Amino acid sequence: MLEEIKKELQNLEVKYGIKILYAVESGSRAWGFASQNSDWDVRFIYVHQYDWYLSVDEKKDNIEIILPSDIDLAGWELRKALLLFKKSNPPLLEWLNSPIVYKDVYGLADELRENREAYFNPKSCIYHYLHMAGRNYSAYFKETGVRVKKYFYVLRPLLACNWIEKTGTMAPMEFSTLLDAETLNDSIREEIKKLLVRKMAGEELDIGGRIPLLDEYIEHKMNHFKEILREFDFSLQPSNGELNTIFRQTLLDVWGTYS
Repeated sequence: MLEEIKKELQNLEVKYGIKILYAVESGSRAWGFASQNSDWDVRFIYVHQYDWYLSVDEKKDNIEIILPSDIDLAGWELRKALLLFKKSNPPLLEWLNSPIVYKDVYGLADELRENREAYFNPKSCIYHYLHMAGRNYSAYFKETGVRVKKYFYVLRPLLACNWIEKTGTMAPMEFSTLLDAETLNDSIREEIKKLLVRKMAGEELDIGGRIPLLDEYIEHKMNHFKEILREFDFSLQPSNGELNTIFRQTLLDVWGTYS
């Protein structure tokens, strides 16, 4: 599958006249608990040629394609990615932490990693993950039965909030790392591990009974982080200076001098 993914990325470059700078896995495979049913969530950053940017026209700044081979391709144009980086966009920051990298050229990812401390906003990232957990909890936990994988749609963002609160840094993608960093009693940890075994065994779509111990933990953590956000005093207004430099240098590195 690795070679097929790389081939599809090359096809996108030819089709759109772009250069893909960085491509990673962003779903359950990067989280560390893929099952036999898991698809491939490939996310990437790409750059157009000079003339694309020398226009007043508004243009599409993303690419999204789902292939029959269970490959989900989605990418952001470089300028869009840099503006999201300035806003401390959690999905983009996650891409920079992905343990599965399909393509990494021209040093863009390294440049962003070197600058992420200056642009990282813990408050906005906690808000993002808390909102994700709350939305999924409201959507999937209305009934007495819940699909196995839906628990992870709530647990993972809450564990990410926990990591950010404790360390003041962006949360890693791997679920096991997030879980190990959380202080849990043995009963809760055991319930989560049981769910992990079922998920990885291919039971992710199975509907099981609610787990009161985990439901109580989830609700406690959501309330906790709501309070944290009320008290969080953090303001960040980074400039575009360094990002402009990265943007121009990347264009030069990829396409050479404009003529």
